[in-house]
Amino acid sequence: MKVGLVRRGYAATGGAEAYLLRLAGELARRGHELVLFSDVAWPKEILAAHGLTPVILEASGPRDFANGLENVRPHHGLDLLFSLERVWSCDLYRAGDGVHAAWMIRRARFEPAWRTFFRGFKSKHRQMIELEAALFTFGAVRIIANSHMVKREIVENYGTLEEKIVVIPNGLPAQAVAPNARSAVRAELGLADSDYVALFVGSGWERKGLRFAVEAARRNAGITLLVAGRGKMRGWRADERVRLLGPRGDVPRLLAAADVFILPTLYDPFSNACLEALAAGLPVITTAANGFAEIIEPGVEGEVVAQADEVFALAAALERWREAARRAEMRPRLAALGAGYSIERNVRETLAVIEGRAGKTEPRTDTDRHGK
Repeated sequence: MKVGLVRRGYAATGGAEAYLLRLAGELARRGHELVLFSDVAWPKEILAAHGLTPVILEASGPRDFANGLENVRPHHGLDLLFSLERVWSCDLYRAGDGVHAAWMIRRARFEPAWRTFFRGFKSKHRQMIELEAALFTFGAVRIIANSHMVKREIVENYGTLEEKIVVIPNGLPAQAVAPNARSAVRAELGLADSDYVALFVGSGWERKGLRFAVEAARRNAGITLLVAGRGKMRGWRADERVRLLGPRGDVPRLLAAADVFILPTLYDPFSNACLEALAAGLPVITTAANGFAEIIEPGVEGEVVAQADEVFALAAALERWREAARRAEMRPRLAALGAGYSIERNVRETLAVIEGRAGKTEPRTDTDRHGK
């Protein structure tokens, strides 16, 4: 087939870019011809290595890009168009960013009413919801959601037929970590081996709920919270118990040094950071607004609180995983569960949809929690 792939922008460390390139590499290996539609130039060597022919669309925003795609699409003789972006129409759309309308509703619960009111006038949000409505009602022939939470939100917000949506959870490549990473990183940070250390990884701290993680950590004596990523701080400051590490390229080493992972996110379709922590053998504390929460059993492989601002529940969850013997006992189980959600599995199940085999062999979903 001749397959068009759609992704605006480019970031060398972007999760969506990594996903697209893994998928493109496998499609190219199977003999499919690939065209990449974007609004920026991707590195030539990366395009060549993954069999991608670029088409650059000049666009000033989401709607402008979607209009440009509609104009050029008929000239490329595509058999299938697979989009990672909200566009007017496509054969297959991956809702990796979740449902913007649902995020706006959740966000409004955690901010002053005036801020929500003025956000409604921003063209970016109006355009995204307009495109989203087009895709979810009639624009996409089939939709891939990365969690059942996202599938429910699509159905509830737009009345989409459930049979149009297949759930394929995110997947990650295996991460190799040096055996002495824990002691080495702790030595670098001046932490003792016996210190109880929680780790938060993420940028965009408002949405990821960092302020609630900070409040929860400070309610428990003897907890050090490490924060990797970038964002804005409002109303609190770092100190010896809350350490800002900035953006890091060695997250696997930080995971090896931590005892528990916390991400009290306001909204996350399916957090890769949580999945990476699980695969590293860490119990994960998160919220029900994170699609990742569907793959763990609360109290066994981590904890799930209803909302990000339930600080007492977050603090209690941190306290429940303080015992080192319990964490050591559960580590192999957690690592095995996380390893089951591999990028290879994700690509295989996505290819089944692209190549029209999903009806014959339906992809496993997160109800098959342990890959059995």
